[in-house]
Amino acid sequence: MKKNVLILSAGRRVELLEAFRGELKKRFPCGFVYAVDLNPALSAACQVADGNFAVPRVTDVEYVDILLELCLKNDIGIVIPTIDTELFPLSMVKKRFEENGIYLIISSLEVIRLCRDKRKTANLFRDIGVFYPEIYPREAIRYPCFAKPYDGSCSVGASIVQSPDQLTQSMYQDDKIIFQQLIGKDFIEYTVDAYYDATGLLCCLVPRERIEVRAGEVNKGATRKNKLYDYLLPRLSLLKGFMGCVTFQFFANIQEEIYYALEINPRFGGGYPLSYSAGANYPGWLIDEYYMGRNVGFYDDWTANMLMLRYDAKVIVNG
Repeated sequence: MKKNVLILSAGRRVELLEAFRGELKKRFPCGFVYAVDLNPALSAACQVADGNFAVPRVTDVEYVDILLELCLKNDIGIVIPTIDTELFPLSMVKKRFEENGIYLIISSLEVIRLCRDKRKTANLFRDIGVFYPEIYPREAIRYPCFAKPYDGSCSVGASIVQSPDQLTQSMYQDDKIIFQQLIGKDFIEYTVDAYYDATGLLCCLVPRERIEVRAGEVNKGATRKNKLYDYLLPRLSLLKGFMGCVTFQFFANIQEEIYYALEINPRFGGGYPLSYSAGANYPGWLIDEYYMGRNVGFYDDWTANMLMLRYDAKVIVNG
């Protein structure tokens, strides 16, 4: 019976891997957490995993077959994607993996399409009653504005355009660039780690204040159970097709109770280890739900105002 876990594009995600290993060992002492990457020898997480494998890029025509064979040979039943580019191709083959007793912990294809296109993401938020920064028509851009690709991630290609003379022709003519309302400095940015069970029911919600960000990933953060939490709970309580860990981005003015949604990343985010430390045990719940058939239920007893201060660490490997 499959009881091992695989972390995709493991890279530097040592904390996430160790969280899964700790929870798996509590339930199945003989279970292993494996990792894959393009070059496992240069991946810290691969080096600390119970085993690692090299795989081609997700765009390679043989990627899915190689991944499925890896899972079958190593009794892997839970697969954790970690980067945006994996989500769309893997969501298309979920059924094939499930027929082999393997759960790709990823939301439905419809959800992935929605999340990858920020114009569609805006429609979702409006449908559930959450404000989204206005997207301006090209012929009626208001300045200053925020320009970004509608299918971008990690802030790649995003920039503030202060005035018309800063708007280049290449930016204006690029159909992928959208121009949005710029949210003011009186708003605080939050990442919200949510857990959805297999039916799309919300089981946990942890807002993390992004105090300091480095290279697109939170470097200093704190869990907050404030008015944003109360505002989001009823609105995010049931989202069809959502599954596992989903991270939402919001801007919040807590004093004036004004909130803007930014985007949805249907995967574990880089700052999730803070939520895990606060008691939001998503790795354990995934194992409970998909290996043990347990109902996760709703959980809100996580620790608020827990501060995370990240630092660089190292993994030494003998050549």
